[in-house]
Amino acid sequence: MSEVLAIGVSHKTAPVAVRERLALTPGRVSEFLRDVHAVGDVQEAVAISTCNRTEVYVVAGDPVDAESAVLSMLARKAGIRPTELAGSIYSLRNCDAARHLYRVTSGLESMIVGEAEVQGQVKRSYDDALSSHSTGPLTNHLFRSALATGKRVRSETKIGERQMSVSSVAAALASEQLDQVEHGQVLLVGAGETSELAARALAAHGVEAIFVANRGRERAISLAQRFGGQATSFDALPAELERADAVICTTSSPHALLGADEIAAVMERRGGRPLLILDLAVPRDVEPEVRDVPGVSLYNVDDLSAVVRRNRSVRQVEAQHAEGIVEEEIQRFAEWLGQLEVLPTVGALRARGQEIARQIVRENAGRWETASEKDLERVEALAQAVVNRILHEPTLRMKGMADDRIHLRMQVIRDLFGLEEEQDEPAAERPLAEVRALRPGRRAQS
Repeated sequence: MSEVLAIGVSHKTAPVAVRERLALTPGRVSEFLRDVHAVGDVQEAVAISTCNRTEVYVVAGDPVDAESAVLSMLARKAGIRPTELAGSIYSLRNCDAARHLYRVTSGLESMIVGEAEVQGQVKRSYDDALSSHSTGPLTNHLFRSALATGKRVRSETKIGERQMSVSSVAAALASEQLDQVEHGQVLLVGAGETSELAARALAAHGVEAIFVANRGRERAISLAQRFGGQATSFDALPAELERADAVICTTSSPHALLGADEIAAVMERRGGRPLLILDLAVPRDVEPEVRDVPGVSLYNVDDLSAVVRRNRSVRQVEAQHAEGIVEEEIQRFAEWLGQLEVLPTVGALRARGQEIARQIVRENAGRWETASEKDLERVEALAQAVVNRILHEPTLRMKGMADDRIHLRMQVIRDLFGLEEEQDEPAAERPLAEVRALRPGRRAQS
């Protein structure tokens, strides 16, 4: 039977220095999914990569081999040994994997609980997998139900109030910096979704001077026009850094864009004016050594955790309500997943029992000395009736199972009865079930 497996790292298990090495840039997602899909027994695959997490969801017949293969692929991408990465990786199966995805989509696993962006990120990841033809029945149901759960959490709770997110927290910090200068200016490096969210949050804080630098000129112009800013090119970045008071970096570049030497040169030309740099990109846009440049305050996504902790209690009650919704939806998923496994298991168990009954009758065919053809038919019917009677109650109980441990229970049953082993063993390798007559003068003991 196939199993759902989730393998990944997040801000809870790995620092940004590790996460950025595992991040999948938009152009690499399809290639990575093809590589995962090519692994032995992997039938379906979806990958999620954001500034806070990189996760791979697969469906495989052999989850142990699939986990090892995906871990090796991630380690190769990060350029480290799998054993070094093992301490940061989490691996979840079936309902535990589904519960984790539901929590991610609902914002319960985010650095800022309840952030709105993550649901869109999960949807885009699923859309990318659909485009790569790497999904299937299990992942389709899993991701659609996870997105529905996230939508339900946001409609039935106030977990998303104030639209707290990494972008909004970054905008708040930038606004604090601008309050200390007479005419503050913010430079947005990148014009993707995170940059757009930051621009919207800055506008909500009353920030008017926004400069956008982006390789895609049209996207930069569009974003600047919407939020009353100006668009500039990457070539003009050094000059824009000289006049900006705060910089928010959000590109998807695989390499750092701003180095310590470059920023040091900029700071010399700024005449002692401080510069706040907020690096929201993973991989990071700014080299960590920039933090050591005099006059520069550098924050990355992990540094924002202190701000997050100050706001966490605000949403605690709503988060508990959201947890309840997730558990309700997980029970539905468990029932659906269980039915996929219960019926085949029940069928295999009954088929195994019936085959054993027929085999015993065949093995003892020569021992019915005076039995007629009709008698032999009655013996076989009796043997089948015994099997059916024995399996009746287990069948009812198996069909009635509906908790989130059902997969494990079905696996135990398949293991106990050898339902996944080769059923056509050579007759010589099976023990004979011999029917012996009672010796004269003895009675059967009750």
